Amino acid sequence: MNFVEYPDRELLMLSLADRLAGELGDFLRRDGRASFCVPGGTTPGPIFDTLSGVDLDWPNIAVFLNDERWVGEDSPRSNTRLLRDRLLRGRAVDAQLIPLYAPAERPEDALDALCDGLRPHLPISVLLLGMGADMHTASLFPGADRLADALAPDAPILLPMRAEAAGEPRITLSAPALAGAMNIHILITGAEKRTALERAASLKPLEAPVAAVLKNATVHWAE
Repeated sequence: MNFVEYPDRELLMLSLADRLAGELGDFLRRDGRASFCVPGGTTPGPIFDTLSGVDLDWPNIAVFLNDERWVGEDSPRSNTRLLRDRLLRGRAVDAQLIPLYAPAERPEDALDALCDGLRPHLPISVLLLGMGADMHTASLFPGADRLADALAPDAPILLPMRAEAAGEPRITLSAPALAGAMNIHILITGAEKRTALERAASLKPLEAPVAAVLKNATVHWAE
């Protein structure tokens, strides 16, 4: 794990956006395409705002979420909705959005089709993750019903996930799909999450799911 501390959150967001754009640009120049896997929630919003204005070959960038709540885009809880509002606009409006939700009653009902959509874009070129104070990342929550399955070396790309802390059912990339990314960045802010991260480094992934991706990750932190 590489830990980078910034003097304030504004510099963190600007610097990390610049690094992500640089890595995506490297893949585009070398391979002609790139995949960019991102978290939901409000924390990465300023990064998305910056990236949306960056001059990249966005039509050849596949963008998809780490995880999604099983709700439609008309819900304020939808990560896809947030992604459209903050990242997929401006120059980035032409990026390829790979869905992690389909209009089905349960995530299990759409799992195969969603996996098929993601498979051509793996391994992930550039991965940005968040982390909760409970040491979850994506929708890999401590105590979740399918956590052990999602941590297994032979885990499928996507799994449905239910946990008390998650609220509604979720769909999430598995630990192997996340850990196999070519570039891994974890964004955290505040003293509570730094303490949680330090604790996670000495725990097993079943106790601290973020530990499954820490080995090759760069963690970006500001108070």
